Amino acid sequence: MRSTFLAAVAVFALGFSTVAFAAGGGADPSPAQQAKPVDPNFTRAKAMIEANKDYANALPLLQQVVAKDPRNADAYNLMGYATRKSGNANGSLQYYQQALAIDPRHLGAYEYLGEAYLMLDRPAEADQMLARLDSLCVFGCSEYRMLKAAVANYKKGQKPTN
Repeated sequence: MRSTFLAAVAVFALGFSTVAFAAGGGADPSPAQQAKPVDPNFTRAKAMIEANKDYANALPLLQQVVAKDPRNADAYNLMGYATRKSGNANGSLQYYQQALAIDPRHLGAYEYLGEAYLMLDRPAEADQMLARLDSLCVFGCSEYRMLKAAVANYKKGQKPTN
């Protein structure tokens, strides 16, 4: 009986860790967005960012996405990412905050917002984002690990770039 219970707990935990690891980085669709059909402009913008780091040309596509679907937290998150990676960390904040206003459990937006705060020398706010991720990622997640590493590097004097 006890071994059956332990096996069930192990399978349950593995299922959760697989879901957490499958979530990937901050630009992956949030659970709320996964049920919706993906806008082709979002797909194109994400591909441009991943393949060529073409942030400037991805931004107009993402603006079209949110014009059609103003509740698309993933598009706002990716807009924040592209804006930050273009060198405008301060400008990215509004997009991450909009993503979180739409989806208060958006793991990627917390990670990226924390990274933006580090770029802006606001480590206390980055720590708040890390704490929020810690509370949301019950069995750990890549977003938490990435932001935790960025905070640790910042505290060692290694300020993040874009």
